[in-house]
Amino acid sequence: MSWAESNLYTFLYVLRSPSETLLNRNQKSSISKTFFKAKSDFVKQPIPEPAFEGLWSKFYEDEAKSASMLFVGFGGKMDEILETEYPYPHRAGNLYTILYTVDWEEKENINSEKFMSWMRRVYNYMTPYVSQSPREAYINYRDLDIGTNKINNSKRSYAKARVWGVKYFKNNFNRLVQVKTIVDPQNFFRHEQSIPPLLLLWKRSDLKNHLSS
Repeated sequence: MSWAESNLYTFLYVLRSPSETLLNRNQKSSISKTFFKAKSDFVKQPIPEPAFEGLWSKFYEDEAKSASMLFVGFGGKMDEILETEYPYPHRAGNLYTILYTVDWEEKENINSEKFMSWMRRVYNYMTPYVSQSPREAYINYRDLDIGTNKINNSKRSYAKARVWGVKYFKNNFNRLVQVKTIVDPQNFFRHEQSIPPLLLLWKRSDLKNHLSS
């Protein structure tokens, strides 16, 4: 099946649904709406067996009935690409990345905080076994727990953004701020964890000269 068809099957559990179904914003599925919380880590040293033994019991708790951990191995070509080559910096030195997820159904959303708390307990438990200073995170698993800026404020705080920026981008964060400052100095394109411009009031030509000097 095509990529679009596979996504329809994932959410509707109906084989060969017409692609036009994607245009229907009121599409009702046979399954209930689900919610989830995700977090991520990068692992640089082998996690000892007792640490995993302490982790398993948490997955027998009530909140974890739809929880999972996904391990994605690194090495090979990833080790050959320099951290500074692309914005994504998590390359040589990583054994694997971890994606933590916990899901819950619409009828349980009134008690969503208990699922969020479970996720944070697992994340805190894993602190000694994952990357440090910073504790790195994967931008595509966006995690608002590690910090946010107010989305309705165009004048973002560089200091606040750097807290999550170095977790996602490490030393590439400052280079991304420079690009953002030139391309979108008024910070029109923004969200809670977007890259902020450094100097909002400078003219673009002045910024180019300043950043290239």
